[in-house]
Amino acid sequence: MIREINNRGLACPQPVINTKRALDEIQQGTVISVVDNRVALENVTRFAENAGCQVNVEEKNGEFYITITKGEAAAGTVLTMPDRCRTGSVVYLITGNTFGSGAEDLGEVLMVSFFNSLLEKPAPRLIMLVNSGVRLAVQHSRVLDQITRLAERGTEVLACGTCLDYYKLKDQLAVGRVTNMLEILENLTGGDQVITL
Repeated sequence: MIREINNRGLACPQPVINTKRALDEIQQGTVISVVDNRVALENVTRFAENAGCQVNVEEKNGEFYITITKGEAAAGTVLTMPDRCRTGSVVYLITGNTFGSGAEDLGEVLMVSFFNSLLEKPAPRLIMLVNSGVRLAVQHSRVLDQITRLAERGTEVLACGTCLDYYKLKDQLAVGRVTNMLEILENLTGGDQVITL
C-alpha cells in the first residue's frame, strides 16, 4: 500500500502532523510525504526516523518526496511526537498572546502553530492565561477554536481577571473562566510540571 500526502505550502508542524496521521492509519506500507521547503523536509524526516521507519528522500523541481516505509520491523513502534511530559500533570502558564519575543506577526503565527501541535498531544491539565495571554481566550482569537477543543477534552482554562479588566476584555471571554492571582499561585506551586510561555 502506498499513500501520498500533499504537504506543499504548509507551515510547521502541519506536515509532521499529516504524516504522523497517515502512518498511524497503517500497520505496514509506504507513505510519501511531499513538502516544498527544507524545514518541513528535516522535521518530517527526523520524525519518521525516530519512529523507526525507513526513509528515502528524492528532490524533484524544488519539491521533496519523502518516502517512508513502515514494515514488520517497525510494527511495534509507537508513533508519537516527543513527549517529555506526563499526561494530566502538565500546567501551561501563557504570559502573552505571541510565542517568543521579536516580530509580533511571527509570534502570532508561532502561537497558532503551538496550539495546533498541542492538539496532537495528550490534553494538559490546565492552561493559565495572564497579561496579554488572556487575549487568546476571547472572541475572535486566532486560537480560540484550538483552546475550546482542549477544554472539551478536559483541559481547564483560567484567565486572569485583573488582566481581562486591564485590557477591557472580561465581557469577551469565550472559553474558560476568570481566575485570580491566589489561584494562579496555588496551581504554580501545586506540584505539577509547569511550562511557561
